[in-house]
Amino acid sequence: MDRVPRILFNVLTEPQRGGQSFITSIKIAVLPIAKVFTLCFLGFLMASKYVNILPANGRKLLNGLVFSLLLPCLIFSQLGQAITYEKLLEWWFIPVNIVLATIFGSIIGLIVATIVRPPYPYFKFTIIQIGIGNIGNVPLVLIAALCRDTSNPFGDSAICARDGNAYISFGQWVGAIILYTYVFQMLSPPPEGSFDVEDANLPIKVPNKERLPSHPSGSSAEQVPLLATNVAPADSSSSNKEKVKEFFKFLYETLKLKQLIQPPIIASILAIIIGCVPVLKRLVFTSDAPLYFFTDSCLILGDAMIPCILLALGGNLVDGPGPGSSKIGFKTTVAIVFARLCLVPPTGLGIVMLADKLGFLPADDKMFRFVLLLQYTMPTSILAGAVANLRGCGKEAASVLFWVHIFAIISMAGWIILYLNILF
Repeated sequence: MDRVPRILFNVLTEPQRGGQSFITSIKIAVLPIAKVFTLCFLGFLMASKYVNILPANGRKLLNGLVFSLLLPCLIFSQLGQAITYEKLLEWWFIPVNIVLATIFGSIIGLIVATIVRPPYPYFKFTIIQIGIGNIGNVPLVLIAALCRDTSNPFGDSAICARDGNAYISFGQWVGAIILYTYVFQMLSPPPEGSFDVEDANLPIKVPNKERLPSHPSGSSAEQVPLLATNVAPADSSSSNKEKVKEFFKFLYETLKLKQLIQPPIIASILAIIIGCVPVLKRLVFTSDAPLYFFTDSCLILGDAMIPCILLALGGNLVDGPGPGSSKIGFKTTVAIVFARLCLVPPTGLGIVMLADKLGFLPADDKMFRFVLLLQYTMPTSILAGAVANLRGCGKEAASVLFWVHIFAIISMAGWIILYLNILF
């Protein structure tokens, strides 16, 4: 009988394929999650009514600071230092992987929504909450927490953090395009004009009783000219200019360019351009560059992004799931959390392993593969919640974000243990 505990002890403590024991793998995977949980708990405590240092207005300002300054600084400094033209060609699968994660996540969301049948009008909402993961903030936090440990399996802490942050930052622009095109359209309000059931029957056009009786078509007095005038034909050149202006205006509004041109995206594009041009890179990103003081300043500000965003995230959980839970229902909420955290990651594991077998990934780059796997493992995107807020279903999205982030603490630890054992 004594042999069974001894065998179990040997399995847990003896080094495996990658030279690390199973207990060591658990420690490496769980410690970053524990650090994230600790910082989130401190944010929760600061926002509670007992301390109240981070009220709602304070959290809003902190989120704005992170998104507009700290995150762009982190992306610019880390991505710019790591990227070159050769690496730009090697990293092509990162944006492709984000698109694949969206496609397969949405397919899983469609299947789950078809089975669960969420209440009207939350069918497409359910698909989005399952299909769109957090590819930026949470992975950056996990990489930072993982690489700070000197016993991490990826080697030198500085190189580990630099490469991991660069891989994550490289896909930010793709995620923004998906959010403000695909997600924005999928979360459009139902034909009734509102996600609110109580307001669903409200007309979105002007009622008949408010129309002038003298105008049966419903046109208002301001739309009817007082005197009939003959309008002179406009000059053809000026009309062509107006048409061109209207076309660009339509293109601007259709592609949501205002939403796409965000500080993190601008930082990513600048870092890629400067990092891929050797002359510019020697001016900005090398340690002896004349403009390296700017990069170093961005590095200092970027280091503050991780604690700030976790404090804000923890503070946002202080209000609980809110009234959105009752609207989408318990069954739909459970289905979204289970599908996002348990069904999407195995799909991503299969895609990444197939891409590796086909030779699409850089040889012997474990961090590259780890970041690709993380893109399928993360909870629902916080920015998808922001888009949902713009479309009128923000309370429901906040409820989903609350529960999915709570259970992601457990699921991410389990998946990271599996990934580390596969990679090493």
